[in-house]
Amino acid sequence: MADYSRTQRVADQIQRELASLIQLEMKDPRLGMVTVSAVDLSRDMSYADVFVTVLEQEDKAEREQTLAILTKGAGFLRSRLAHLIKLRIIPTLRFHYDESISRGQHLSALIDKAVSEDRQRSDREAEDN
Repeated sequence: MADYSRTQRVADQIQRELASLIQLEMKDPRLGMVTVSAVDLSRDMSYADVFVTVLEQEDKAEREQTLAILTKGAGFLRSRLAHLIKLRIIPTLRFHYDESISRGQHLSALIDKAVSEDRQRSDREAEDN
């Protein structure tokens, strides 16, 4: 059986609740479609690093604006979390943009390009023989 610590269970619960709160209760129209991709909770549960992605937001200025909106609303989100999750200490929320998805898409495009070039090269070699 895998060791699934209390810290990880709390982080997963915070991730689910924050995803819901951001979509349903944050009223800023500039926010867009925010996805909470991960939450890393410190060992003492005093800080939660929240990693988010935003659909169709490639511009760095827009990403920074989204992070600024979320950071400004962190107190509101923290107070709502306190009502939803029964913990003695609700962690301070720190928002970060998760670049792993865009990085993965870039790597996938590079792999697809390399495969198609390899296929074209092998087709040319087969025609020459």
